Amino acid sequence: MAEKADIGVIGLGVMGANLALNLADTGSSVVVHNRTQSVTDAFMAGEAAEKEITAASSVEDLAAALSSPRVVLLMVTAGEPVDLLIAQLSDSLDQGDVIIDGGNSLYQDTARRMALVESRGMHYLGLGISGGEVGARHGPSLMPGGSPAAWELVETTLKGIAARAPDGAPCCEWLGEGGAGHFVKMVHNGIEYGDMQLIAEAYDLMRRGLGMSAADIGQTFRSWNEGRLRSYLIEITAEILEETEEGLPLVDLILDAAGQKGTGKWTVIASMDLAEPTSLVAEAVYARIVSSDPDARARSAAVFPGPEATLEDVEPDAIESALYASKIISYAQGFRLMRSASAEHEWDLDLATIASIWRAGCIIRADFLEDITRAYHSDPGLEDLAEDGFFADALTGASPAWRTVVASAATAGIPVPAYASGLSYFDSMRSERLPANLIQAQRDFFGAHTFERVDRPRGEFHHHEWDPD
Repeated sequence: MAEKADIGVIGLGVMGANLALNLADTGSSVVVHNRTQSVTDAFMAGEAAEKEITAASSVEDLAAALSSPRVVLLMVTAGEPVDLLIAQLSDSLDQGDVIIDGGNSLYQDTARRMALVESRGMHYLGLGISGGEVGARHGPSLMPGGSPAAWELVETTLKGIAARAPDGAPCCEWLGEGGAGHFVKMVHNGIEYGDMQLIAEAYDLMRRGLGMSAADIGQTFRSWNEGRLRSYLIEITAEILEETEEGLPLVDLILDAAGQKGTGKWTVIASMDLAEPTSLVAEAVYARIVSSDPDARARSAAVFPGPEATLEDVEPDAIESALYASKIISYAQGFRLMRSASAEHEWDLDLATIASIWRAGCIIRADFLEDITRAYHSDPGLEDLAEDGFFADALTGASPAWRTVVASAATAGIPVPAYASGLSYFDSMRSERLPANLIQAQRDFFGAHTFERVDRPRGEFHHHEWDPD
């Protein structure tokens, strides 16, 4: 083995361990460290034993084992552990060395850390990584942002471990300075929340509303995976629904309480800060929150018996249309959010590039992203994905079935918050006039907040004396 390693990996959880193996497979010599020595020992006794990987018993030893300029990839829990490791590494690294944070860090934290590390003469990358365990091992989607000088040093290495899109392009490209990479990863995860909720609503509509078996729904998802919804999440949903345990669908034995780690919530908060509606992701986050208290739902079910959960005039094809149309809205909202953040933070995000690096490796990978890539290549200034000709036609075509599904679900008492949210947003965006005029009048009445007038220039504000008394 080389006297000095090419890259260090700190943190040997599922993602860190598999990325270390991936790095070794693609030509890098790797030195690893984990806070718990037994974890390091187990890793080194496994697949790593056959690869160009060594272990360090401390952060200081890891830094000493690296060739210059030293590159250290942190794969630890987001938050304080990252700050502690940066402080510890700062005593062991030199000017020109690189620290990469591969966790799901909040993008503002990444911008702050980049400024701190650069002030000490080193370079910093916030690296969004998607693909889960398999992606980390065999090729994830990578979203780097931070110090341009750091990217110059690690570009070849990162592109080497990344997934390959159908055209052979690596699913890894420079996104921008500061927290750009982690912001894009955050939005990716927010969209992922939306995708999963949309799929879950389709399952619920078919299970409760149409009385289909889990296996039959699985077959329906398999057929959908041969068409415009072809994606990783649709594929694994079919496999999940066909899995059994002692003759029962395994999905029926799983408690209906969904967890979350925060990136969906961060996406919604960022959208509010930037005044961009990500209403579908918000509904997906709230749906998980509602699901998390099954005892409360059981009490409400006893108090409020609802209508018979049977869908009228709805077929699986109509549900597929509602899912597809809602998916378009969710991605349109996500890309609007990234466009706005790019302008706010001067990141110069290339939306076509982002769609392109999501085509493989990541959790939301889908044929659908080829269409998004094409849309932004054709018109880099596209303000709203839904206005692209391809997607506008798709929304128009799906609209009748979409409305039928949402209306029938409401009548049957089956919640479809993501479908309904997507449809409401769609109808709001295509309404030349909304009832916000009344809201402005109310605000002016009780708080003298003023309003603009349709018969006066924009930016000219007026107050009316509503109640002289």
